[in-house]
Amino acid sequence: MIDNDLFNTNNTNFIVKNMEQLDNIIAMPAEGETDTFVGSEGELPFLPLRNVVLFPNVLLSIIVARKKSHTLVIEAYQTGAQIVTATQRDTSVEDPALTDIYESGTIAKVIKIYELPDGSTSAILQGIKRAKITEINSGKLYQNAKFEVLEDILPANNDKQFIALIEAIKDLAIKIAKLSNEIPGYDIIFAVRNFEDPNVLVSYISANYPIKVDVKASILALDSLQDRADKLFEALTNEAQLLDIKTTIESKAQSEINRQHREYYLQQQMKTIQDELGGNVVNQDIENLKGRAKDKKWDDTVKAIFEKELSKLERMHPHAPDYPVQQNYVDTIVSLPWNEYSDDNLDMKHAREILDRDHFGLEKVKDRIIEHLAVLKLKKDLKAPIVCLWGPPGVGKTSLGKSIADVLERKYIRVSLGGLNDEAEIRGHRRTYIGSMCGRILSSIKKAGTSNPVFVLDEIDKLSSDYRGDPASAMLEVLDPEQNNAFHDNFLDIDFDLSKVLFIATANSIASIPQPLLDRMELIEVNGYIPDEKCEIAVRHLIPKQLKLNGLDNEQIKFSESTIRDIIASYTRESGVRELDRLIAKVMRKIATKIALEEPYSITAAPEHLKEYLGLEKFDQEKFHGEELVGVVTGLAWTQFGGEILYIETSLNRTKGGKLTLTGNLGAVMKESAMLALEYIKSHAKEFDISEKKLDQHSVHIHVPEGAVPKDGPSAGVAILTAMVSSFTERKVKKRFAMTGEITLRGKVLPVGGIKEKILAAKRAGITDIILCSDNQKDIDDIKNTYLEGLNFHYIKNMKQAIDIALD
Repeated sequence: MIDNDLFNTNNTNFIVKNMEQLDNIIAMPAEGETDTFVGSEGELPFLPLRNVVLFPNVLLSIIVARKKSHTLVIEAYQTGAQIVTATQRDTSVEDPALTDIYESGTIAKVIKIYELPDGSTSAILQGIKRAKITEINSGKLYQNAKFEVLEDILPANNDKQFIALIEAIKDLAIKIAKLSNEIPGYDIIFAVRNFEDPNVLVSYISANYPIKVDVKASILALDSLQDRADKLFEALTNEAQLLDIKTTIESKAQSEINRQHREYYLQQQMKTIQDELGGNVVNQDIENLKGRAKDKKWDDTVKAIFEKELSKLERMHPHAPDYPVQQNYVDTIVSLPWNEYSDDNLDMKHAREILDRDHFGLEKVKDRIIEHLAVLKLKKDLKAPIVCLWGPPGVGKTSLGKSIADVLERKYIRVSLGGLNDEAEIRGHRRTYIGSMCGRILSSIKKAGTSNPVFVLDEIDKLSSDYRGDPASAMLEVLDPEQNNAFHDNFLDIDFDLSKVLFIATANSIASIPQPLLDRMELIEVNGYIPDEKCEIAVRHLIPKQLKLNGLDNEQIKFSESTIRDIIASYTRESGVRELDRLIAKVMRKIATKIALEEPYSITAAPEHLKEYLGLEKFDQEKFHGEELVGVVTGLAWTQFGGEILYIETSLNRTKGGKLTLTGNLGAVMKESAMLALEYIKSHAKEFDISEKKLDQHSVHIHVPEGAVPKDGPSAGVAILTAMVSSFTERKVKKRFAMTGEITLRGKVLPVGGIKEKILAAKRAGITDIILCSDNQKDIDDIKNTYLEGLNFHYIKNMKQAIDIALD
């Protein structure tokens, strides 16, 4: 280790004037009798050392470069005077103070001085006695130090534990000398084996072995030879462990190198054999890529990039780490359908037949597809629409995409986005990552083989985001007609045209879709089916499908219309037909079991057989049972399964203060509606013929049955206010009346959503009259007349009108 002034020359080769006089340049044991120091304290010239520690009974070769140190060494050598040495803590200090050195040092003598060819001076020091530096004084030529002599505390001659410790130190020292490249192994091992004095052995090993300077200084400071030996053993153990780990790593590295050499040799042999047999696999792959590229319809930019990347692949060694990545990239470029389009079938009659065959109802969606075909027929080059079908589960949104692909005779792709939370799944990974690939969009386009498939993005409302990015934001570029003609995938890194792709997104609710993404799609609401439609769907689609899946035919099982309606009413509660499909399948499995066991059964599945096949009824049919009670009003609610009726029950209790109590697991919005209704009644009591005394002396309790089911939303505002007025005025609600609408503090009635589902619920329950906000009349006009048969609608603008219509 070389330093500015003094350094241990263990790893440094240099030439001295009298080479035969310097047998070793490492610390070595002093031979023969060594000088001693008489007394317990004193003051001697001070020689600070850097990066080395001098031990008693050891010779240490140093290089002197500092002027003061050079003067001191020459004078001490010429006069034979003793000096005191200590190691600096901070090697950058020129004239160290007491705080800059390790206090424990060594009284020493300069044995030899050599002038080196480079002009520097080398000196050999002999350690004599340990000492504690107590004061450092600056002189004219060099520093002087006051010190106290440290006496060694030796163990007993027959101390077996100490003898074993010394033997262990020898073994460790020999092991390290064999493993380490920093120690001249043979000389050290010979010396260690032949030492008899344990004090000299500890000093010699401490001085010569690669131990940190601060550890060496701490060993020197210990008075007890037992403690010095323990400290040395600990340091040697750490060094041995490090050398073992280093040896293991080097061995593994060498084994890996040997394995690579062997594999390279075998690969070269394999290459030679393949060449002799008439073909090289790598060359065949390259030629295959070139052959596929000839038929591509890409533009000049893509062609130039492909040829550049292919040329790079040809120059790479097949066993290079980046070769598979580059090969995958080039193969991706040539596998994509650049400007390759399938021909659309523009026969609109054929399209209507296919759509009606596969789906019952869904007129809005069917009309939109027919409109697209009509415009495409007139204008050949047309950007594909981006449609979002949203509605409750099981109404046929996803399967509709397959039907549209059949109509247009395009390839069909479906990607489920539910739970997707990594932006790279959409845009792809950058090629710098191991295992990188293009995103799902281009991967699906590549599988389809055309640039204009029907692409269904299923469950787009289920996208989520985390630290890996926001996939919904990545979808903005995909679903923007103004941008997706140059879609940029991180892996491909080339713009790809998606403008001809017919994207159809599906969602159960648009509330969770970000507004910017929602703005880029054409929203088409797919409502639930009424019982008549479900019955028709079962006859046309579900029963034939399940007959085929269960190995039955029309002669073995038949369903009456009343049976299907009973299944719909008593065993399902859904907007779609998925559960209905499962129940029909369950009935057919029961029949198949009877046929297989040769048991008698009725070919026609009648309503009375449903208990045997499906068990007890799960749901009671929704029927109006208001029974003209005071304070009970029928409301209409929307759920994800469709519409439902709910009852608002109100009672008055004789308690001062007009307290309002709400029960039935109501949400915050519904509670606010009740508070609004009560405040409106208090401020307009005279209009409803309600005395202020009655308001003050009664508290109001509002309850909505089925308390286990959470309920919320503003739609119950009109029903809550009507129920309160009914209780205060003791006027009954008219027979078979239901209502829905939001109220304001001024008594205005505002429009609400889910009108079609609410009307279906009202029809199921036998309601005849429905009170709605006048602004909802446009929603009624948009519903088919078959849904409206048997219903009377009363449109209102304020609560006064609602009370006049609803109450007797």
